[in-house]
Amino acid sequence: MDADKTIGGVPSPLRRKLLLGMAALPAVALLPRGALAQALPTDAVNTTKLAVTDGTVKVGILHSTTGTMAISETGSVQAEKLAIAQINEMGGVLGRKIEVIQEDGASDWPTFAEKARKLLVEDKVAAVFGCWTSASRKAVLPVFEQYNGMLYYPTFYEGLEQSKNVIYTGQEATQQILAGLDWVSNEKKAKTFFLIGSDYIWPRTSNKIARKHIEMHGQKVVGEEYFPLGHTQFNSVINKIKLTKPDVIYASVVGGSNVAFYKQLKAAGIDLNKQTLMTISVTEDEMLGIGGENIAGAYACMKYFQSLKNPNNEKFVAAFKKMWGGESVIGDVTQAAYLGPWLWKLTAEKAKSFDIDKIAAASPGIEFTGAPEGYVRIHENHHLWSKTRVGRARTDGQFDMVYETADLIEPNPFPKGYQ
Repeated sequence: MDADKTIGGVPSPLRRKLLLGMAALPAVALLPRGALAQALPTDAVNTTKLAVTDGTVKVGILHSTTGTMAISETGSVQAEKLAIAQINEMGGVLGRKIEVIQEDGASDWPTFAEKARKLLVEDKVAAVFGCWTSASRKAVLPVFEQYNGMLYYPTFYEGLEQSKNVIYTGQEATQQILAGLDWVSNEKKAKTFFLIGSDYIWPRTSNKIARKHIEMHGQKVVGEEYFPLGHTQFNSVINKIKLTKPDVIYASVVGGSNVAFYKQLKAAGIDLNKQTLMTISVTEDEMLGIGGENIAGAYACMKYFQSLKNPNNEKFVAAFKKMWGGESVIGDVTQAAYLGPWLWKLTAEKAKSFDIDKIAAASPGIEFTGAPEGYVRIHENHHLWSKTRVGRARTDGQFDMVYETADLIEPNPFPKGYQ
């Protein structure tokens, strides 16, 4: 039997066993044959004047390390730097060590676009690992398409997008929004929902998709509210929640606003062990600021939790804490950010080139068996096959996983009926 055979787009039983065995091996063993091959001549791997020399290749990291989104994006920077350090320890990419040029998007979308242009036009980086919010991604997308750069984007998002110039390592709507709503509806017998989010494209589009899904199933949205990024006064909407008494509070508040929102929920007497709340935006990173005691009992629909039990994740968590300190935590987007440099390395080794067009063409089918979340593979639409998981927040800032899909979910950024 062919160990590489896949069934329905997911690994066969034999392949799964092989992957489980491989997961216990060092990172070097997780790479395909030829990944550590000798360096090819620079003029062969770089025909488009990228910042590649005989010994180095430059990449960009573009996240918010200041402003309201720093609470969420700092972990992504840390994960990308960890991956790059590990890759460099193994000899780099196509025999070249990775050099990082880091820019701060400063939680400001025009700044993201400006910094993206600098990285591509002035620095001529071979890849960029960056962005968090959909607003920042939408701001930089025209830049990447105009100057033919490659962005590895790590955040769960609303879908409805596909680009040759982006690899989406987070989950799209069918893998998070729809799957999470189905779980909470079935598990909690939920009939009414109150939607609350930050006021920009991702929460609004996500809730548009969520509302359609809710109403298609004969359920009801009893409230829908949005607040600016950085907002800290949620008492009025909390009063509305108390009056409408929804079966589920469905939250897509992002960044630093989460700290105020969850503290004020608790202060208002809303016990999340009794009132069901599902968030699609709070990970372990945000819980550091929120405090586990203020969000314990809430559910989060993600594809990764730090508490996930598998050999890959155990090694990843240990390496992350060794590099960034024992008190550091790892959330869903942080893990997805870690995937970016590895997927790029594997793709460049397959393409035997850093050229963007060749990277884009070689990306579909790339597998990363060393992913902390488990086996992942790049789809033809540049999104990842991934599992969906639901976790319940604990007082210590971690999650207990309460649900996991049996198989990987095929990414579908343009689900029929939701566009």
